[in-house]
Amino acid sequence: MKKITSVILLFSVVFSFSQNGAPASPYYNGSNWTLTGSNLKDALATKITNTQTNFLSYSQTDEALAILDRDPSDATQTNVLLIYGFSSNLCPTSSTDDKDHRRRDSSFQDDGTASACLYNREHTFPKALGNPDLGTSGPGADLHHLRAADKKRNADRDNDKFFNGSGNSFETGTNWYPGDEWKGDIARMMMFMYLRYGSQCLPTAVGVGTPVASDANMIDLFLQWNADDPVSQFEDNRNTYLGNASNTYGQGNRNPFIDNPYLATVIWGGPIAQNRWPAIFLDAPTFDLASAITVYPNPSSDIVTISTEIALDEIDIITINGQVLQQIKKPVMSNNNYTISNLPKGFYFVKIYSNSNSVTKKVLIN
Repeated sequence: MKKITSVILLFSVVFSFSQNGAPASPYYNGSNWTLTGSNLKDALATKITNTQTNFLSYSQTDEALAILDRDPSDATQTNVLLIYGFSSNLCPTSSTDDKDHRRRDSSFQDDGTASACLYNREHTFPKALGNPDLGTSGPGADLHHLRAADKKRNADRDNDKFFNGSGNSFETGTNWYPGDEWKGDIARMMMFMYLRYGSQCLPTAVGVGTPVASDANMIDLFLQWNADDPVSQFEDNRNTYLGNASNTYGQGNRNPFIDNPYLATVIWGGPIAQNRWPAIFLDAPTFDLASAITVYPNPSSDIVTISTEIALDEIDIITINGQVLQQIKKPVMSNNNYTISNLPKGFYFVKIYSNSNSVTKKVLIN
């Protein structure tokens, strides 16, 4: 989410905001930031699992949204931000019935009445898309992906999968675009749910996109949204509150991708996301593509394996005369490996592309 002006918050609890420059302390103390790829993913998954000490009831999560989703730009502290919304917070009149369900903020929570100005609890990762269903505890009651939403807009989204679009939120068939303002929030929440709950909450189950080469469960859609839409103060407020288990609705764990979206780049590659920890990761990509890719055996009598944890966009097999013998677009990796076989004897250049970078390896088939 972007373009939200922050003001001094008047919450009944005191927030300690994470600062750009270094990881939040003491939460990340002892973390190994030399890890990359699946090793970093596994380490962060362990962190956010082991640090959750407070498991909320379903009814508590409903109550929590009135605090967690408060609008930082509202000095009265009466409005909450409604995910997917984009219009003013004016309540529809009786003549328009229910029905300005595009509202961006609201002060009226669903109390079972027929009022037109209501918000309720949206599972950004729909319960029914989990395998198994997320239920009303554990992942189904995890506030890191529950958000306040206009009641009618929540119903419109239903169990639609996220897909790419532009502008305000909208539905096409059984797919849902969350809106330019919210797509980064969605991406970071889906990444959190994947790390926290593994195969129960796969990105491929909740979004429409191309699986990345290094992890068939992650899709390029969420990596792009994470890069396109930087973290807002609103996301920081929620994350810091939830990370403190002493807060009434705090869980004790944080969303690492809100703390630093660049962690997704280090894990899965793809577009370069906002780097909020320049003390840990250099602002410019430090990625050495050549050292991140291994081609073996070389020389080989038949099979050549390309091994890497990063997402690959293309592999070209080029003869010594400059002829492109094979061109493999979006190669599908298996356990971080891609195998090339049945090459005639000779000398080849293997040109490998990733995220607008390329490296060329020399291969001899004898």
